[in-house]
Amino acid sequence: MEGTIERNWEYVCNHNKENAKILGDKNVDPKCEDSENNFDFSVMSYNILSQDLLEDNSHLYRHCRRPVLHWSFRFPNILKEIKHFDADVLCLQEVQEDHYGAEIRPSLESLGYHCEYKMRTGRKPDGCAICFKHSKFSLLSVNPVEFYRRDIPLLDRDNIGLVLLLQPKIPCAASPTICVANTHLLYNPRRGDIKLTQLAMLLAEISSVAHQKDGSFCPIVMCGDFNSVPGSPLYSFIKEGRLNYEGLAIGKVSGQEQSSRGQRILSIPIWPPNLGISQNCVYEVQQVPKVEKSDGDLTQTQLEKTEVVVTAEKLSSNLQHHFSLSSVYSHYFPDTGIPEVTTCHSRSAITVDYIFYSAEKEGVAEHPGAEVALVGGLKLLARLSLLTEQDLQTVNGLPNENNSSDHLPLLAKFRLEL
Repeated sequence: MEGTIERNWEYVCNHNKENAKILGDKNVDPKCEDSENNFDFSVMSYNILSQDLLEDNSHLYRHCRRPVLHWSFRFPNILKEIKHFDADVLCLQEVQEDHYGAEIRPSLESLGYHCEYKMRTGRKPDGCAICFKHSKFSLLSVNPVEFYRRDIPLLDRDNIGLVLLLQPKIPCAASPTICVANTHLLYNPRRGDIKLTQLAMLLAEISSVAHQKDGSFCPIVMCGDFNSVPGSPLYSFIKEGRLNYEGLAIGKVSGQEQSSRGQRILSIPIWPPNLGISQNCVYEVQQVPKVEKSDGDLTQTQLEKTEVVVTAEKLSSNLQHHFSLSSVYSHYFPDTGIPEVTTCHSRSAITVDYIFYSAEKEGVAEHPGAEVALVGGLKLLARLSLLTEQDLQTVNGLPNENNSSDHLPLLAKFRLEL
C-alpha cells in the first residue's frame, strides 16, 4: 500500500479566531474576522480523469499498478476526496457522460449538490460539470460555451466551457451574484492559436454573464485545466489583462513546447471577424451600417471609411480583457522556489490547473480599454497546499492508491464582503 501525502490549508487571511488558534497566531487581522456582512464559500477545481481517456492513453500510466486504474476503484476514492473537502462549489473536468449519469451526479446530489453538465461536442465522451450546494446558492443562469465552430476552420476542436451565475443565499436586501466558470482548453501544445481563441470565447461569455445593470461586473471565479504553464503568454494574459502577440510562435503560447523550430507565428488577428468577438474579448454587436445608395453603389468616401476600419482591426495584435484576475496559487514554494505541481503522470509533472478570481480592488479596472468598474471582489482566505514532483514520486506519482486522478484537486476559501 502506497503512503499518503498530507496537504494542509494555508491561511492567507486568518479569517476567524478559531483558525488563529489552530495556527497558533495571536495577531489576527481584525478585518479578517467573521461578521454578518460577509459571505464565505469554498471552491474545488478538479480534473478527475475520464476513464475512456485513461484507457486511450494507457502509456501515460505504465508506472501504476493495474488495479488502481479501474473505475470501480477510482470513483469511490474521488468521491471520498470530494466528501472530505466538502467544497461549496465543485468545478470538475473530464467528467465522462455515462459515469456522470449513472454514478457521479446521483452521488453528488445525495451530498446536497445541484449539478450542471456540458459534454464536449463531436463524439467526445466527457465534459465539464459545475456543482454547488443547495444550502449556499440559488441558480440564476446556466451558460454553456461550445468552442467548435463549423464556419471557422481554426475552431475545429471539441472543447467547451460552462458559466453559471449564482446568488448566495443570505438574508440581505441587496443580494449579490457570483459568476463561476469552468473549462478544459485544448491540450495540443503546438496549437496556441486555438487555445487563445478558446480562452477569448470563454472570457466573452463571462463578460456577458457577469455584466450588471450599472455597467460593473459581479465577482468571478474561473476554474479549469488550461493546458498552459505559469508564466506562459496565455497565463500572463489571464492575469495581466493584456497580451501583445505580435511575432509570438503558436507553440510558445502555452509554455509546454520547448522547441520553436519551424513554428508558425500567430496571425494578426488570431481569429476571423465572423467569430463576433473583439480583441477586448467581448461579444461584438454586429452593426450593419445604413448605406445610402448612389446608383446602387457605395460612394468612394464610404468605401474608404470601410477600408480604414477593416485595416485597423487586422493590424491589432493586442488582446485585452476587462477583469482583474488573480491566481489562488503562487506556483512556486516560497522557501525553496521549487515549482508546485497540479498534474503528474509518466511523461510530466507540471501545473496546468488553476483557480482564478476577481481580486478585491476599488474603482475602475486598471487595464487600458477596460472602462468597466468591478464592484467589490473576493478576498482569498485560504488554499489547500499543493505538492512538488518529488513529493508525488514518494507515492509512485499519480494516480495511486489514494489519489485516483492524474491531477490534484485545487481548493480555495473565499470571502465576499457584502
